[in-house]
Formats: sequence, structure tokens, C-alpha cells
Amino acid sequence: MKKYLPILKNSPFFKGLSDREILSILQCVNATTISRKRDSYIFRAGDSTEVMGLVVSGGVLIIQEDLWGHRNILSKCHAGDFFGEPYAASPGAVLNISVVADEDCEIILLHVQRLLTSCPTACEHHQKLIRNLVSVLANKILILNDKITHVGKRSTRDKLLSYLSAESIRQSSLSFDIPFDRQQLADYLCIDRAAMSTEISKLQKEGVIKTNRKHFELTACNMKNL
Repeated sequence: MKKYLPILKNSPFFKGLSDREILSILQCVNATTISRKRDSYIFRAGDSTEVMGLVVSGGVLIIQEDLWGHRNILSKCHAGDFFGEPYAASPGAVLNISVVADEDCEIILLHVQRLLTSCPTACEHHQKLIRNLVSVLANKILILNDKITHVGKRSTRDKLLSYLSAESIRQSSLSFDIPFDRQQLADYLCIDRAAMSTEISKLQKEGVIKTNRKHFELTACNMKNL
């Protein structure tokens, strides 16, 4: 586990903890490491889980799928990000999401219930870790709130502009990269890819945006007139 310390120290879950404390926590929560190939499932909807996952390399998608294969992307997790913590913290809760590897990845699995009960080793950093967990869960709520804001817009154009504007503000720049490819962006915004591509082309012709694959550049003066 020592080789993952540089990533773990940058994760909000381990904020304010020393290397020694992090390693002690990993032992306390029975941490194990798994590797998954791209498009492999880590969690499947309909199952339950006693563990939450921490991405230490690669990336995963948090998705919802229906019986007809329609995919709704809720979020994407990169190295240092967690997933599955609300379900792991609720014994017997059935997953209504799936977690899929977006690329080859490594995951650390943590038994979150060990954090919510008295620590068997009476580690002094136990309470600090619980506070960090609450912070992580609160941030997930904010991420989902952003998605609701975007998909709640009436048109494909408005959904796109809402998302791009939010990303620009979050990254404090009019020029930024997004974590999704075109199909993933359409799935995240719950819109048809072809319709989205048409709107992107229109926005480029109008001078509102410039884009190349995952990179976008917004023209603020044109956005004010939308």
C-alpha cells in the first residue's frame, strides 16, 4: 500500500493525515487492492456492497442503465476519488448504480462500516477520518446537484451551455478540458448524441465556443448575448 501514498495523501478522504496514520487506517478498514480492465464492472446495480472503492489509477464511470441498454452517466471518478460509500455505509442497501472501468484501473476497497463503529485498535485519527468521510459525502451531493441543474434545462443547447459554464467556473478558466468523450457527455446530460453534435457545431459557428475533442474554449463576450 505504501506505493499509493502520494495519491492517498491528495484524496479528501485522507486530508490532514500523516503517512503513518493513512497506513494504519488502511489496515483498520481491511483495505484490499483489485485491478480491472476497461469496460469491466466493479459494482453492478441490484447487488449490495460492504466496501467502498478508491481509485488509485485509471478512472471509472458511475452509471445507471435500463433494460434496453440506455446509459445515464452520473459522474466520473479519477485517481483519488471514491465511489460506493453511501451504499457501503447502509448495510443491505441495494445498488441502483453500476460502476464501470472507463480505462484499465486499480481500486482500493475499504470496509466503511469499520469507520462507523468503535475502532478495534482505538486509533487516535478515527474521528478525523469520519469527518473527512462526511465531507466526501457532502461533495457527492453537490456533484449530483450540478447534474440535476444541467439536465433540468429544457433544450439540448441549454444543457450544454449550463454544463460548459459550470466547468469553466469550476476550473476558473474559459479554456478547459472535460472528463468525458462525446458519447459520455451525451449520456451525462441525458441527450441524444447526434442532437448534441449539431448544437456544438452551431455554437462553434456562432463563435460561442471552440472545441477539439475534450477541450473547450468559451468566448465570454458571445455568451453574454445568449
